[in-house]
Amino acid sequence: MTTTLIKNADWIVAWDTAAGHHAYRRNADVAFADGAITHVGPGYAGPADTVVDGRGLMVMPGLVDIHSHPGHEPAFRGIREEHGVPNMYMSGLYERSQAFDSSDAELQQACLEVALCELMKSGVTSLCDISGIYPGWVEVFAKSGMRGFLAPGFASARWKLDSDHRLGFDWDEARGRKGLDQALAFIDGLKGHPSGRLSGVVSPMQIENCTDQLLRDSHAAARERKIPFTLHTAQGVMEVHEMIRRHGTTPIRHAKDIGILGPDTILGHALFLDTHSWIRWWTKDDLAILADSGCSVAHCPTPFARYGHILESFGDYVRAGVNMGLGTDTTPHNMLEEIRKAGTFARIASRDQKNVSTAMLFHAATVGGAQALMRNDIGRLAPDAKADLVLVDLHHPDMMPARDPLRSLIFHAADRAVKAVWIAGQQTVADGKVLTLDHQGAGERLTKAQQRMMATAPHRDYLKRTADEVSPLSLPILK
Repeated sequence: MTTTLIKNADWIVAWDTAAGHHAYRRNADVAFADGAITHVGPGYAGPADTVVDGRGLMVMPGLVDIHSHPGHEPAFRGIREEHGVPNMYMSGLYERSQAFDSSDAELQQACLEVALCELMKSGVTSLCDISGIYPGWVEVFAKSGMRGFLAPGFASARWKLDSDHRLGFDWDEARGRKGLDQALAFIDGLKGHPSGRLSGVVSPMQIENCTDQLLRDSHAAARERKIPFTLHTAQGVMEVHEMIRRHGTTPIRHAKDIGILGPDTILGHALFLDTHSWIRWWTKDDLAILADSGCSVAHCPTPFARYGHILESFGDYVRAGVNMGLGTDTTPHNMLEEIRKAGTFARIASRDQKNVSTAMLFHAATVGGAQALMRNDIGRLAPDAKADLVLVDLHHPDMMPARDPLRSLIFHAADRAVKAVWIAGQQTVADGKVLTLDHQGAGERLTKAQQRMMATAPHRDYLKRTADEVSPLSLPILK
């Protein structure tokens, strides 16, 4: 067992156990050994095999990302940013999922490597990855050093389009049941993984694409295994309308009615509540249902903002008692940018500068995410917690002056000031460079894979359009 000591750090974002929140420490030490933190505070006097000079640095806990699709989202760079369908309440989700096939294993592996590099460079050390099972998924995660909560997705139906204003469904209940069985076998196989960093999450994909029985059985399987359960819920206006058509209730109320909410449940997005300005349903209980159930919400501001959608509002969820976490639902996979956007958009939506605070947002990105994933040993710097930590360069020009280093990081420098990252005591980022994966090489492979994906669009799109017709370039090409 070797000990690493970060000596005399200018700032430490330490966990105050008695108060139950993060707090700053000045001019103190952090030591870790055998993958766990052994000391946070002044005057470490024990042995140290490696000493890092902490002067000019902030030490903070690794960020916990509880909702992401890194196996395909990077393939939509240059395609997704301004793609939307006005007749589907601006969402482009359904059209993209039909027009573009992102299931090629080479594309998925390249996507994953690109995303994991971006995530670690922005301080993420734990990631909930919601993807279909594909070759190389586990191997790339293990190589990266990331702490992975792998959530193999499955569903009873797939979206089907024959127009730009009506959402259809291709039902195959046997496929959904087979998907659950395969997911559970995959999850059970992670228990003995030699890295010790990989575990499973049960993930039926979308509430409107699953039968009630599949949802109940999936939630029961997660509870039996004492692992998280996650589900996309209230992520789209058309979804809300569909669930009201089927059941006479909102997706949140229906999830409660079928018994799949609880402290082990993470709802992906939960954006369109009954009181949301795009919904205005007659009930007003969705927020209370979330809070009373003890479930968590994974908030991912970027993809929705691109459609003109916004969560109304982050601070109200927190004050109602909902455990909030953050995720990177699209490219770029930059968690620090998501923290900033979550705060900015919450203030705009609520018309209240005091709706959120940096402390509230950072809690969601660390301890809130850990709670959602049913862990009390990540997302904090405290003895016996996992040695998942990030060093921030206070002398980076974008950080200075670093009167309040978290504000400088979140509002100004972002990933540019992330200097080093350790996960389970192993260094994965040094001097802003990922040590475990080839970011440049993955990007080059992804470029070729995206071209292959785009070439198949006319065979998949319901109007037989090319990729450039589905998502035109931002500027015309002169001839």
